[in-house]
Amino acid sequence: MYGEYSAKKFYLYTFLFTFIFWMIGAYYSLEKNSNYYLFLLLGLVTPFLVSLFLIFNSSDNLKNQYKRKFFNFQGLDIKIIFIMVFIIPFTIFISILISIIFGESLSQFNISKDFSFSVGVLPVLLLLLFAAIFEELGWRGYGFESLLKKYNFFYSSIIFSLLWSFWHFPLIFVDGSYQNIIFNQNIYYGLNFFISIVPLGIIVSWIWIQSNKNILIAILFHFIINISQELFDITQTTKIIQTFILFCIVCYIVYRNEKLFFGRSK
Repeated sequence: MYGEYSAKKFYLYTFLFTFIFWMIGAYYSLEKNSNYYLFLLLGLVTPFLVSLFLIFNSSDNLKNQYKRKFFNFQGLDIKIIFIMVFIIPFTIFISILISIIFGESLSQFNISKDFSFSVGVLPVLLLLLFAAIFEELGWRGYGFESLLKKYNFFYSSIIFSLLWSFWHFPLIFVDGSYQNIIFNQNIYYGLNFFISIVPLGIIVSWIWIQSNKNILIAILFHFIINISQELFDITQTTKIIQTFILFCIVCYIVYRNEKLFFGRSK
């Protein structure tokens, strides 16, 4: 029932509180206050907390829908699992090979010895895991579903991916964050980060709906994306190439799943 979901409330509350927390965190990071990462964590869990608030103030039907998204493994296609595990490493592999034409090094295949950013005392690996868990619990648990009740899968995916990309915007002001580092290196590297989120958002949504809207699958895929981007010593030039490849993959997915993307929303 469409009336049970409120996309306006979810996105309004999510953006409002996330931006407040992350801008406070940005201020404290510039002031070298070591507690700034606490506000980053608050912003990170905001989509999840907003979704919980909206769900538990709605009908029992919506609550049951949310619970089922954790345990619905019926009819899960092994092909989707294979794609989920290998699609991002595949794009990295191809991007590195193409980048050689532009003068980049094969050493990008080396396993990275360190992470590309840091956030206070919080271990980066733990942050990548938290990001996957709490973002998907909120975005896929409520936010994307609220769009599906109004738009078809194609428009829902586009709108969601653009909003998800913009949601990361305050992080460019947080000293030491990945977004802050690459924007200081080159504005085009920073813009590529936000652009790359669009095809990634569409692919995550496709994996999620193909796995019967299982949130645990979305979380695992999100984490694979996060850790894959940190696993190899790939350059920002290679990441720009990867963004192009991701868009090509999205075009292929949409072409092969026309009824899913342009039919009635589920």
